[in-house]
Parts: sequence; C-alpha cells; structure tokens
Amino acid sequence: MSESKPSEFDMTLAKIIKEFELEVFYTPAPTDEILVRNNDINRPGLQFAGYYEYFDNSRIQIVGKAEIAFLSHCDEQDKFDIFDKLLSTKPPVIILAREIEPAPELMVMAKKHGVAILGTVESTSVLISKIIAYLNLYLAPRITRHGTLIEVYGEGILILGESGVGKSETTIELVKRGHRLVADDAVEIRKTSNITLVGSSPDNIRHFMELRGIGIINARQLFGIGAVKPSEKINMVVELEQWDAAKNYDRMGLDNNFLSILNVKVPRLIIPVKPGRNLAVILEVAAMNNRQKRMGYNAAQDLMEQLGLSTESNTVVEEWKDG
Repeated sequence: MSESKPSEFDMTLAKIIKEFELEVFYTPAPTDEILVRNNDINRPGLQFAGYYEYFDNSRIQIVGKAEIAFLSHCDEQDKFDIFDKLLSTKPPVIILAREIEPAPELMVMAKKHGVAILGTVESTSVLISKIIAYLNLYLAPRITRHGTLIEVYGEGILILGESGVGKSETTIELVKRGHRLVADDAVEIRKTSNITLVGSSPDNIRHFMELRGIGIINARQLFGIGAVKPSEKINMVVELEQWDAAKNYDRMGLDNNFLSILNVKVPRLIIPVKPGRNLAVILEVAAMNNRQKRMGYNAAQDLMEQLGLSTESNTVVEEWKDG
C-alpha cells in the first residue's frame, strides 16, 4: 500500500454528497469533516482478490456490478476478510453505484474502521467520469494573482499590469460593450489539465470592482446577471504597461510570446498604454485574432507569404515571476 502525499487543497465529503445527490448509509463523523484530497478514483476489484501493490488508499473507492459479482462467489467469512483488509487502509469513502445495497459484512467493517459508505443510482462509469471531472476542478493546483479576468467573444483574457495602469477601467468598458466579467483585482487560477487554466474570483470579492475616483461597484448589480460569469478558461494574457518611447513594441505579430503559468503556456501580448488609445477595442481585436490563431490562421504569416517574405518566427516563453 502506498499513501499519496496530501494535496494543498481539500474537498469535503459533504460537498460531494450534495453535488451528486448521494445516499448516506454510514459516516463515522459529520460529512463536512471528512476530507478528500485525491482527484483519482479506484475500483477495488484487484483488492478484493488480495492484490494491494500500488494501491492508493487516499482515493475514493467505487464499487459496481463487477465487484459485487466477484463477492457473490465468496462465503460470509471471506467477505468479512475482504472488507476488513480494504477498510483497514482507511480510504476516505466507499460509494456503491447502480443502487447496490451495502452488504452486512461491509457495514460491520465500515463501523469498525470508521469509513463512510455512500450510494447512488448512477452507473459506475458515469459516476467515475463525473467525480473525476469535479475533483479535477476543485483539487487542481492553483495560485491567486493580482489582475483582471474577462471573457471577450468567448476568449478568456487575463489582464495584468501595474496598479493604476487602467486594468479595471478597460474591463468596465468591455463589460459595457457586452462582454462578461469573471474577476477583478484578484484572480484565482486553477490548472485543470496539462494544457488548461481556469480562472475565477475569490468568493468574498466576486462581482466587485474598484474604480479610482468612484470607489467600489458591483458589476452584477449595475449591469445585470448577463455581465458576469463565475469562471472562464484563460486563453491569453494581456499585459498593460505605460508607453515607453524607447521600447520597440511588436508590430507584426510573427513572434510567439507565451507566459508560463503553473507550467501551462498561455499566449501573451504586451500592449502599451497612452492617451488616445481605445484599449477596449484593442482587446476585442486581440481576442478575435487569438481565436483565429487557435483555429490555424495567422494574418501576419499570410501577409508575409503574399509578399514573398520569410515567415520565420521566434518563440519566447517567460515563467511567471509575480508572487
């Protein structure tokens, strides 16, 4: 048996029960005190047969028809022994799928070792896929950073920049133009897969924005429910900075510039800010252009090819340095 290292984040059994409408057969403690720390699932068929090498006791154990069919060939004492050995490893919970009723031997050992027993009407495969997707989101590695996240034409744009550069003002203009606010000031970023980052707002400041000279506003109350969104994938990063006449800004878009966040590469643009530039319109164009690139079309490369010029590009990946 090998125990996985506890993650930085936990999920309470109470939230899982509520999310999937699970039936509670037995819990040794209040369900909001029982923690799940592993986003993987195990079906204990091999363990029923006595094989425990590489077994991870921190995973949720799900029992389906196949495991029950195996147990039907065991006598009563064998069932006691099987459940005794499995539950002595202290898994967080055992879930019985397909309306399976818990065997008396299981309930005896659950109470002996203090392991929660739950049930559901869902099929085993459907339940596993749903729970894994749910845990992948809520147990994902995460960081919280200063910035603003907004959905523009379906693209999640993380806006970064020094305090006072105009992130919130640009965001409020985008919201007025029909786009949706996800988070302002603090963005909680989760790595939900090796290629996907999802951003959201901390619960206590969700929908609130700070505008210098005005103060705190609630975007949902001012602009309606259609102006906000609870979470969004981060498809690109836009860094706003004060215009520096001595700096050479990208004018072609041939180079591929990325920011690495939690080891996920995200396309990055650096946009200079100076009076007279309509940043909201610029970000709308940036969102549409980024979507075109993801679909395989690059306008800069197309122009260079039509002019008969080289389309060689450089790729720059910068690690996140903030915080």
